[in-house]
Amino acid sequence: MAAVCLLLGAGLSFVAGVGLLKLPDTLTRMHAATKPQVLGLLLVLLGVAVRLRSWVDLGTLVLIGTFQLMTVPVAAHIVARAAYRTGQVDGEGLVLDELDARLTRPGKAS
Repeated sequence: MAAVCLLLGAGLSFVAGVGLLKLPDTLTRMHAATKPQVLGLLLVLLGVAVRLRSWVDLGTLVLIGTFQLMTVPVAAHIVARAAYRTGQVDGEGLVLDELDARLTRPGKAS
């Protein structure tokens, strides 16, 4: 089971790396950098946890996984907002642009 989790996690992390290189714009690259990378890391951590089975090691692995789950969505949100505000996002590819309406209203910019 540990080997399967490690291989699946490494495969997902590899897919995330390829997505960063091959995808065309900031938002799709950001998606590739966050979703499969976090799931890949969690699978690697699970594989390591199954293999090690020490309480100290398990506690460390849980902390790593928890911090990744808490920080990656926030970082992705900040990158997306910065890319949008600096004009790095192609507005034609967006289905719904709620941020444009919020930024154009006077006194409501956030």
